[in-house]
Amino acid sequence: MPKKKGPKLLAGYTLHNKVRLVHGGTDYFSTLVQLIDQAKITIHLQTYIFDGDETGLLVSAALLRAAHRQVQIFILLDGYASQHLPHTIIREWKAAGIHFRWFWPLFKSRHFYLGRRMHHKVVAVDASWGMAGGVNISDRYNDIDGQKAWLDRALLVEGQAALKLHITCREMWTKANWKKAPQNKVTFTRLPGVIPEEECMVRVRRNDWVQGKNEISRSYVEMFRHAQSHVIVLSAYFLPGSILRKQMAQAAKRGVAIRIIVGGVSDVKVSRLAEQYMYRWLFKNQMQVYEYQGTVLHGKMAAYDGVWMTNGSYNVNRISAYASVELNMDVRNNDFAALVETELGEIIRDHCIQIIPENYFLRTGLFRRFMQKVAYETIRLIFFLFTFYFKQEKESKNAPSPSKTRSTAP
Repeated sequence: MPKKKGPKLLAGYTLHNKVRLVHGGTDYFSTLVQLIDQAKITIHLQTYIFDGDETGLLVSAALLRAAHRQVQIFILLDGYASQHLPHTIIREWKAAGIHFRWFWPLFKSRHFYLGRRMHHKVVAVDASWGMAGGVNISDRYNDIDGQKAWLDRALLVEGQAALKLHITCREMWTKANWKKAPQNKVTFTRLPGVIPEEECMVRVRRNDWVQGKNEISRSYVEMFRHAQSHVIVLSAYFLPGSILRKQMAQAAKRGVAIRIIVGGVSDVKVSRLAEQYMYRWLFKNQMQVYEYQGTVLHGKMAAYDGVWMTNGSYNVNRISAYASVELNMDVRNNDFAALVETELGEIIRDHCIQIIPENYFLRTGLFRRFMQKVAYETIRLIFFLFTFYFKQEKESKNAPSPSKTRSTAP
């Protein structure tokens, strides 16, 4: 039987928050620009991909407007995924007084990187409003020239959780490892944050295994451990590790109905083949599989029992669990969780096809099964190599580094 809800399950939540589910595409970027335009004191923007295309220029223009209002702005971008951002944009930011840094892997080239990547996508404004999800700043995540955005979601929050996002971004800015020392120290403005009267339990969850954080992984384990009725998972690059698979199987044995939504179209073909290899295990454990047919599925969201949901940058695989810096927000609120489950149900009904085991095995020949197996083992090898290096990095993370700098922060 699942464990009853107790203090441990409720740990880390803040109470006074307002939350809205933001859709990828026009909804997300209009909300992002609105947040930047309303900023009065400070903005933290941290993302994996920031491209210099139409969407990137739209966001950049909003940031420059805020800088001209004397808003203190801090931008942190992943040094691998955002390496194609034009230097002219960075120079324009710096000339306007925007504080900019790269989050560097240990080594990077145009086609390969080694080291943790900053995979989260978060903005925090005036320590009162924040938004986090899976949406990068690039045209393919926006509705541009008649092309529909990749399927993704974010959570917009006002209140105590937004203050936590602000603190999290500030810590990332001051404590990350840098390839080059910054030119100046930064004194952060102390911000109390706005606390709304509304009550909605929200907690900010992080994964950064090198720094000893695996909160999002624990959230997923807790979800399957405590679910009594049903679980819905929407996930790109769905390749759960052994710990999570064990919890999933145990939940299914208890009679929990588990539905998994994966992409029918993927931007990473080897990952798609490896996901399909996982279907056998899912079918064996009586789980339902749905393939999204609209656009590329990039979202990372889950909900259970109409009481809880999570959304953010965390993919259900070992790269997110052990290699990347990830950020999710968990919401424990019946009304909001029911709203999310209704939307996930509509995605299944209107935009997915269910993969029926009998039909799947009939149309999947020996060669296709062989390619799926090869892809699955290739992904496993990649995961092993990456986590091996991160184990070494974790062991040495407390070693003194001359590149670390100190900033005056509350």
